[in-house]
Amino acid sequence: MNLSVSKAQSTVNISYNVSFPEAQAHYADIEMHISGLKQNILDLKMPVWTPGSYLIREFAKNIESFSAAAGNRPVVSPKINKNTWRITTKGIPAVTIKYRVYANEISVRTSYIDASHGFLSTSGIFIYPANMLHHPSTIHIKPYKDWAKVSTSLEMVNGDPFTRVSPNFDILFDSPIEVGNQDVFGFDASGVKYEICMYGGGNYDKERLKKDLHQIVEQETAIYGENPNKHYVFIVHNHLKGGGGLEHLSSTVLGASRDAYSSEKGYQNFLSLAAHEHFHLWNVKRLRPIVLGPFDYDNENYTTNLWIAEGFTEYYQGIAVRRTKLYPPENYLDVLAGEFNILENLPGKNVQTVAESSFDAWIKAYRPNENSANTTISYYNKGAIIAMMLDLEIINSSKGIHSLDDVMKYMYTEYYKTQKRGYTDAEFKKGFEKFAGKKLDDFYKKYINGLTPIDYDKYLGYAGYKITDELATNNDAALGVTTVTAPNKKVIVTSVIRGTAAYIDGINVNDELIAVDNNAITDAATMLNDKKPGDKIEVSVMRDGLPLTLPVTLLKSTRVKYKIDSVDNPTPEQLLVRKKWLSL
Repeated sequence: MNLSVSKAQSTVNISYNVSFPEAQAHYADIEMHISGLKQNILDLKMPVWTPGSYLIREFAKNIESFSAAAGNRPVVSPKINKNTWRITTKGIPAVTIKYRVYANEISVRTSYIDASHGFLSTSGIFIYPANMLHHPSTIHIKPYKDWAKVSTSLEMVNGDPFTRVSPNFDILFDSPIEVGNQDVFGFDASGVKYEICMYGGGNYDKERLKKDLHQIVEQETAIYGENPNKHYVFIVHNHLKGGGGLEHLSSTVLGASRDAYSSEKGYQNFLSLAAHEHFHLWNVKRLRPIVLGPFDYDNENYTTNLWIAEGFTEYYQGIAVRRTKLYPPENYLDVLAGEFNILENLPGKNVQTVAESSFDAWIKAYRPNENSANTTISYYNKGAIIAMMLDLEIINSSKGIHSLDDVMKYMYTEYYKTQKRGYTDAEFKKGFEKFAGKKLDDFYKKYINGLTPIDYDKYLGYAGYKITDELATNNDAALGVTTVTAPNKKVIVTSVIRGTAAYIDGINVNDELIAVDNNAITDAATMLNDKKPGDKIEVSVMRDGLPLTLPVTLLKSTRVKYKIDSVDNPTPEQLLVRKKWLSL
């Protein structure tokens, strides 16, 4: 940007009015005011994706009734591509833009509005002037009917909860807004004011949540030595069945099941989710891959390091909850074994590296199909396992002096605070090596950029643990499909696992399973009850409306179910690592 353009833009003022005249029909009406214009052309853009969710979502598809005016005079505003509107502003110092947004997708990353509340995922609500991402803006919210509360990390203007200000558009697009009558309560931790806003009801215990989230915040803050926020908001959407989370700079949005808080498993899962998204306020929101900021809101932003950004965060969600000592170490080891089982039961582990999984998130991770298990892995899952491996390697090699915590704090201090930029892949590798005290070229070749099977016993062995496969002695026959039973009781194949009997002998996705050896299938779980590996069977299916019988030779199930056990008589060195690792 040249100096004259920058100087001209310094006088620009941007504000929005958001109202909900038809909230019951899932609409928000947006009125945008821009004044101080001194340019001939003004392009207005809608982001095509939201940071933290690596998929082009085309938010402009939800915009309708776009118009522009200068005073009372309409101004032509043609759409010049999928997410850009162009206005000729020569001699026009100020314009008002009006448009409507349809918001009817329930998720943590998309807006949803109905008569009970409005959730504004801001990257899908607010258009912005091209080349003005650094500009501040003011947001005025006119609530629907009896809505009385606004929850967001954006600061109030003159103490008015319905008027908020954003220093720039990167922060605006990273600050979701909840409007309605949500249940709001909070606590103070690490010098930060925390707000929890609950929409949708639920059987949660406020006092228990405040106490336990306080401990998680303190544990995670201790890793980095500081909490960079003044105000942080947990926006929680409680549904009949809910899940997922999306991180933001000073807030997070969590999906939860409203009645799951009363079970210990459900409650621990919620704490882990909250710990995950809160940990992101350091890892990825500030300590970030170099390409993830400043953002390009028009295109994909590629990185091979989501295994650090997301995988390490998944690892630390379990570690943070473990460090609160709310649950015994066995709970954490069960969670960790679950991560092993997810990876090891995916044929995709032999196809896609964790670096490739990161890079291809834009086209694969958020667009899974029936063959994804055969060709892909999750950078969350394998990244968490790699974090465990590196943590144990560092603790062991330093004789309990250092851990992965030291790497995370060092990288945060060096790149976010000192150099004020993101890191490269090579720079993070050097950070690992600094505290491991050794080169990790071979580790990267095997586990980051390669497909070498993970030696779980080697790394767990540092802490005196080992893995045991609870299915190792089973001799169960397996067809190698996953199925769904339709409302009409039809059993439909939804995936076929590579290398299994079904895969080799030609059972297809969308086949309706009719019978095995002329015995009608009423329950997919019991259709092979009297069969063993090596048996030759005939599977009757309906494919595209036509009957078909397939000869199939059953194979032994290759599924694993690992658990983590202590080795007999762990050494003092192993117990030292164990104590450091599990905060015993």
